[in-house]
Amino acid sequence: MPNDLLPTLIDRFQGSALGTFVGDAMGREVEGWPWQMIRARHGILNRIGEGIYTDDTEMMIGIMEALKEDPGFDPALIARRFLENFHPFRGYGPRIYGIVDRLRQGIPWDQVGTDSWGNGGAMRIAPVGFFFYDDGELLKENALLCARITHRHPQGLAGALAQAMAVGMATQKGIKGDAIDRPAFLEEIVQVVQGVDDAMAAEIERIGEMDTGGDLEARIKQIVRAFPRDVSAVGAVPPAIASFLINDDFQATVVTAINGGGDTDTIGAMAGAIAGAYYGYSSIPSAWLEPLENGAKGRDYVQSLAEELAGIKLRQKGWI
Repeated sequence: MPNDLLPTLIDRFQGSALGTFVGDAMGREVEGWPWQMIRARHGILNRIGEGIYTDDTEMMIGIMEALKEDPGFDPALIARRFLENFHPFRGYGPRIYGIVDRLRQGIPWDQVGTDSWGNGGAMRIAPVGFFFYDDGELLKENALLCARITHRHPQGLAGALAQAMAVGMATQKGIKGDAIDRPAFLEEIVQVVQGVDDAMAAEIERIGEMDTGGDLEARIKQIVRAFPRDVSAVGAVPPAIASFLINDDFQATVVTAINGGGDTDTIGAMAGAIAGAYYGYSSIPSAWLEPLENGAKGRDYVQSLAEELAGIKLRQKGWI
């Protein structure tokens, strides 16, 4: 591959990472709200206020840092990054506190997780999807390993796998400039996820029945009617994927995901990760990027990590 692939790869890696950040920060401000409350307060919410990220982005950063240190993928290193980066004010779920305590005690990464069916394994998984976009088997293997640090329930694992696959396929299609074939996109995810959890596969399969027509409000209402949009993996991952597949740009994807209400930071983060991987960093409005927090591990840091991972990827392949 020619050296000029680097700018394209950087654009997609940064798009997915900052897409996670953007969706997380926008969704954080209405997390837990029903869609009717969002509508009453904001109309259709399409702006970022404080720009603060939650545990979704903080754990994603940990995965990116670990991949930078060891591109071969080391779950023990990722677990250590989760522990080092852990800040309770980011809004972690209750189970993570026990996991963090066990990691502090020196218990191995593969013995600290719980039987959680939640969406925490999926919310952070974007770097596994975009970094291993060109190796489907490695992507699947590493997505499950990454999720198992915290989640052992089949639905928690299946959600992380589905989200990683969606990001990986969107990255590949975005780099090539290929259109998304929605039936084929869904079929590939469903076939793999069925081997982990049938309920997750069935919910993802239903996305194929959704209408891509109508205005933005109609698409938001489709998401509301179709999915519970809650903290479960099976309730959150399908609406994130659906928000990407029933829209045709980054902004509409994120706005649809968040305005459906519920676990808005996580659904927004996951939808932003997929859309950013496909449309690229260049598709994210500057009005959404500028308000993002930018401290030691803020916007610029995430952007630079993504750029470094793109360079590592191309060096691995001998392309630069």
